[in-house]
Amino acid sequence: MIRPNKKLKGTDMLEGIKVIEMATYIAAPGAGGILADWGAEVIKVEPLSGCPMRYTMANMGADHLKGSAIFDLDNRGKKGMAINTQTPEGVEAIKRLVKDADVFLTNVRPGGLERSGLDYASLAAINPRLVYASVTGYGLEGAERDRPGFDIAAFYARSGIGWLQTVKGAEPTILRTGIGDHTTSMATVGGILAAIIERQKTGKGRLVEASLIRTGIYAAGSDTATQLKHGKLGSTKSRHESVAPLSNFFKAKGDEWFVIVPRQGKVDWTAICHVIGQPELETDERFDNPKGRRANAAALVDILDAAFAVHNLDYWRVKLDAADMIWAPLTRPAEVAKDPQAIAAGAYVEVRNNGSEGTYLSPNSPIRFPGEDEGPKNASPELGEHTLTVLKDLGYSEAEIEKLKATKTIAG
Repeated sequence: MIRPNKKLKGTDMLEGIKVIEMATYIAAPGAGGILADWGAEVIKVEPLSGCPMRYTMANMGADHLKGSAIFDLDNRGKKGMAINTQTPEGVEAIKRLVKDADVFLTNVRPGGLERSGLDYASLAAINPRLVYASVTGYGLEGAERDRPGFDIAAFYARSGIGWLQTVKGAEPTILRTGIGDHTTSMATVGGILAAIIERQKTGKGRLVEASLIRTGIYAAGSDTATQLKHGKLGSTKSRHESVAPLSNFFKAKGDEWFVIVPRQGKVDWTAICHVIGQPELETDERFDNPKGRRANAAALVDILDAAFAVHNLDYWRVKLDAADMIWAPLTRPAEVAKDPQAIAAGAYVEVRNNGSEGTYLSPNSPIRFPGEDEGPKNASPELGEHTLTVLKDLGYSEAEIEKLKATKTIAG
């Protein structure tokens, strides 16, 4: 529980908050990872075989790469337990864990939780102050509540984002790892913290429900809102068919791509004409209004392509910045890792190696608290690293621990 009158600061702001995380893969562990980054005590409960994300590199045939950067990102700074929750003793261990916890975080499907007695109603009866956060593919109600769902399926394909991102007539492409999951992680953290604030007023916890599909629909909310209100929505077109051809990717000399995102109105149309050295285009009747630019999109894109191909991106960087245009280079991840502005924004953090000295860089959690030293984060736990320590802290005797080993509830 939150200890009163304790000064909390920086990444210790959630000090005193105890989170039990019974989750695998990315979305729910990502939420737990953010809470851990901000100072909460997060106890991760994995099956005896471990979270599948521990073995990502090996499963992709990259056995020479030790560990999993994906697992480490979402699980750094946590305590780790390995418990077989298929046994009655394992279920009892979880119930003892939540007795004095603030948050229970899980992505186990609701039917399985109900059968094992680890659903919200069962745990709230043990700890009425418990904030119980459920992260599923499709929500806790409806015919498909127990359908398994990764972010590519529930967040991306089912929510409409995949269709929105696919150029008309082209084949759809897969979403890269964890994008929908981490979006849902952030949403889940927001829900957990709102419930904790509510608990300070009511003295009671509550169920917090996050789902990949709902988060995906909200993430695509601008398009979804248009569909809901007007009953129609345009498809995504190619560069030469765009309904807003100025909002587009262009290629500078040397195959350097960049994107321009013009503001509403005509101010940036004027600016673009002057940037490319063709001010006469501003009054060209084909392009001097949005409808004209849409009707003559292919011709306009051809003109802009020819202009931007004359000089490299460094040249256009100066021109676009001088015109106060909203634009950005299409940047490879290897370049992003060295981007001075990303570094200045605090996008990366040092993480301690597990079992050896030194640190490595990893993406930071999405919010910065200026003025506080974030410092190196602790490593992710080894599988079951803290099982015995946590059990003893719960009051388990040596005899009880031996029984857990005998029933294959914990590793022997």
